[in-house]
Amino acid sequence: MKSISKSKLKTHLLQVFRELEESGEELIVTDRNRPVLRIVPYKSKKDVNEAFSDLRGKLEFYEDPDEPTGLEVQLQNFDTLFGTRATE
Repeated sequence: MKSISKSKLKTHLLQVFRELEESGEELIVTDRNRPVLRIVPYKSKKDVNEAFSDLRGKLEFYEDPDEPTGLEVQLQNFDTLFGTRATE
């Protein structure tokens, strides 16, 4: 990640902006060698399908939302065998 001092940025602002537009990189602005700002290129919003694509195939659908899930079934089996809750 690139960095630039405030004074250099002030002097070369348009040139720096053009470079960032082309590269798509972030830029850290420093004041006395201490980071104070981060300039990030604008990215348009994702469409709904793209935003949730990483969840595709990982969600489960339940016909009856009140029906016990896998862990709840295991706890019920534990209760049946030992007569107590596994979480107690």
